[in-house]
Amino acid sequence: MAKTIVVKQIGSPIRRPKDQRATLIGLGLNKMHRTRELPDTPSVRGMVSKVSHMVTIIEERG
Repeated sequence: MAKTIVVKQIGSPIRRPKDQRATLIGLGLNKMHRTRELPDTPSVRGMVSKVSHMVTIIEERG
């Protein structure tokens, strides 16, 4: 079974740089309190760390 992480958006992208908004959209998060289950890869971890002030990791599976 592949490892996955569950990510939840907790911050608003209003008044944030365009690259941070684009990172949220790349993660599949574009509205508050939305969650996504994503593969636990270095690229996804890097995207999460880039917008760590707007997202939180709820759960790690696998």
